[in-house]
Amino acid sequence: MRLSAYGMLGAAVIAAPLAAQTLGQTGGQTRARAVVDAAPPSDLSVTIYRDPDRAVDEPLEADYPRGLAMISETRRVTLPKGESTIRFEGVAEGMIGVSAIVTGLPGGTIEKNRNAQLLSPAALVDGTLGNRVTVTRTNPATGEARAEQAIVRTRADGGLVLETSQGFEAVRCSGLPEKLTFARVPPGLSASPVFSIDTLSPEGGTYDVTLTYLAWGFDWQANYVGTLLAKPAGKAAGEEFPLHLLSWLTLVNDNGQSFDKAKLQIVAGKLNVESDYQSLADPPTAAPLQLTCYPLGSTSVGSYPEPVPPPPPMAPEPVMLSVPMPAAVMDEALISVTGSRMKSAVMTAVEENLGDLKLFRVPERVDVSAKGMKQVAFLNKDAVKARYLYEAACDPYDWIGQDGEVGDEDFEPEPASLLLVTKNETAKGLGVALPQGGMTLYEPTASGDQLAGTTSLRDYASGQDMELALGASRQVFARCAAVSEGGIGEGRKWNAMRAILTNANPHAVTVRLQLAGPGTAVRFPGRKVVVKNGNQTVEVTVPANAKRSFDWQLREDDSE
Repeated sequence: MRLSAYGMLGAAVIAAPLAAQTLGQTGGQTRARAVVDAAPPSDLSVTIYRDPDRAVDEPLEADYPRGLAMISETRRVTLPKGESTIRFEGVAEGMIGVSAIVTGLPGGTIEKNRNAQLLSPAALVDGTLGNRVTVTRTNPATGEARAEQAIVRTRADGGLVLETSQGFEAVRCSGLPEKLTFARVPPGLSASPVFSIDTLSPEGGTYDVTLTYLAWGFDWQANYVGTLLAKPAGKAAGEEFPLHLLSWLTLVNDNGQSFDKAKLQIVAGKLNVESDYQSLADPPTAAPLQLTCYPLGSTSVGSYPEPVPPPPPMAPEPVMLSVPMPAAVMDEALISVTGSRMKSAVMTAVEENLGDLKLFRVPERVDVSAKGMKQVAFLNKDAVKARYLYEAACDPYDWIGQDGEVGDEDFEPEPASLLLVTKNETAKGLGVALPQGGMTLYEPTASGDQLAGTTSLRDYASGQDMELALGASRQVFARCAAVSEGGIGEGRKWNAMRAILTNANPHAVTVRLQLAGPGTAVRFPGRKVVVKNGNQTVEVTVPANAKRSFDWQLREDDSE
């Protein structure tokens, strides 16, 4: 079998034959180590870990993902008796070689290696230096092709010079279309990344082995879409309303290798990463061929080589995103995986514990495509119970004025924060681990569903209270400060505080007042003070289109 490179800009690839490596001499005889190619994977598993340094509200970097994946491949190998080298071709280019382990071998692993160079026009030329190739030139006028033998005399990092029967000639300088044909692939080169190990088999035989390793260049994130099924307007303050919640996982693989029909797992939570895996994931190189020749009509000393422009880059493969399925065709806790041809399947999600992390297992096999992005729907809840809650902070060192009523010149209201509040439990329609990600909320109107707000979720475990900030309100305002100038004083003196709230909504609202932090005693008549997120708080109701004032007291708490 022969290889050809048209214009030295590309080359075909053939399978590497069984070869042998010289180990040395014993008793005057040369010992050789057989080189064995493992079969393509018969089973694949991909577990993707999120970039631990990416913040909750930081978008996913599809062009430069910095997460990890643990890849496990099952392959079959046939080993001769004695020492041999097993080549695993097609591993991820972001493979972290030091993390790799191979199980299932009778003699274990002696040494591990990662190939540093991929098959490319430059590597093909460099590996053939001093050897014969066939050069074929075609006359564009007659179409006649003439082939002859030549010897490669220079490397691929400058002008490529061949020695023919006519003397020394520079490739691409004759003005005729040229093709070089190579008889073989130089040893050690492969069209895809290769990981190899040395092993010793006392008897030889055929074995199913498993290669497991970490790889760089993966990431994922969750995206939530919430749709109110009933408009809260007109309900009593703080009353719950039903919410449909759909979540998608967006997966990114920046490696040039695809993992087809793989078992897919997603790990939620922050992984503690101590090593700089990016520096350890040193991908093999595929060097381009640099062709130069002297200007036509002059080969005198001192002429400058004329560079030949590189070929235009290949167009990237289109990235196909899945289209969300209607909620009516998806049951609770479903996964919908959509491939590049928009073929979809519906699967049941499985949630498992992984130490303090959460693992979501996709029971059906999926394709994790090279340089691609995929969306997986993993959560579909039709009856989540939630409510709106407004929140305002009180400043005991600010002054509202003794006669601080709404309209007073000292009254400077601030917009309250709007929260979407629920609890991650079965009684509220949830009760599953929710990984961090962005959320878009829609609310029904006479003109259809309209955007109500966007927010970000941190990781929520089952049983935790969920409070999602939707932004500043344009309908509810608050002013909460000390009645007297000077604010809270020292000692056991109670200081008068006042909260003035306005609600422009056509329905009543609930407002949570953050009264004070720790180390402060609070008296709020008729209300139970509750510690929330480190602050002492109360919840009050403001009627529709109304203004309300609430008086209370605080002082330093010296009981500790």
